[in-house]
Amino acid sequence: MRIGVFTALFQQFPFEVALDKAVAAGVTAVEIGAGGYPGSQHCRPADLLADERARTAFLEAIAARGLLLSALSIHNNPLHPDPAVAQTADAELRAAIRLAEALGVPVVNGFSGLPAGAPGDTSPNWVTCPWPPDFLRMLDYQWNEVAIPYWRELEAFAAGHNVKIAFEMHPGMLVYNVETLLRLRAATGPALGCNFDPSHLWWNGVDPVAAIRALGPAIFHVHGKDCALDAHNIRVNGCNDHKAYDRILERAWTFRSIGYGHDAAVWRDIVSMLRLVGYDYVISIEHEDALMSTDEGLAKGIALLQEVVMAAAPGEMFWA
Repeated sequence: MRIGVFTALFQQFPFEVALDKAVAAGVTAVEIGAGGYPGSQHCRPADLLADERARTAFLEAIAARGLLLSALSIHNNPLHPDPAVAQTADAELRAAIRLAEALGVPVVNGFSGLPAGAPGDTSPNWVTCPWPPDFLRMLDYQWNEVAIPYWRELEAFAAGHNVKIAFEMHPGMLVYNVETLLRLRAATGPALGCNFDPSHLWWNGVDPVAAIRALGPAIFHVHGKDCALDAHNIRVNGCNDHKAYDRILERAWTFRSIGYGHDAAVWRDIVSMLRLVGYDYVISIEHEDALMSTDEGLAKGIALLQEVVMAAAPGEMFWA
């Protein structure tokens, strides 16, 4: 298993400088944004798709530094009720899939997106409970009339390009937990799976180890990010929290660098369960810690993962 980094934290630097910083930090893999919310500062799909020499130079810059390109990331909302937003997101996603195939990258990370609650609505609508009855009608529309038809076609498109689509299970999106991920995968196909990020699961009361066990082969990629839960604020207001991320003392939860929400024992269990279900690819650190600089947060996350990640293949069970 490799330790990598999502280079969005270096977006202010030119591409090769970002790669140099990744190497200096001690990782051996990079995940690169290709549009959507992560931006495309280090990877412009239209330019790379149009120029084979540019693609070769792009890959050589990564390989020359001993790095693996683990995934392209294109987090956006192709299910958005605004046709212009949805069409742009869809075009970006398809371009990223075609580019991943051209680069030999096995997975494109993103979101499931979120539709409106009914035809004619202008904003996405995240439903969190089954009553009043309007909510069940909204969910039926979102799943059966929008999400499943769209992602069934996109799953086939990705499979046809030998690429997998990995959703980050993110609250505020239609797919936000194990159940919704597996529901959409069952309705579409095996090229649609998960970019497993435990930080979004902890504040929903999910045990990431149990989630990994349930997801199994549906895990295509993993994000390394922690989350600190504020027990006092949760006792008062619960876990759903829309206050700005910088109001840390008032929030129920806050994204943290690895080890600052959960200790090494928890991360050992996560890594062990990943191995048990057959995942042996990359843990890509996503830095979103408001209390630390990017360099310090990345360094501390790498240090903890180096302690817990099992890099070598299992040995023979000579005692059995």
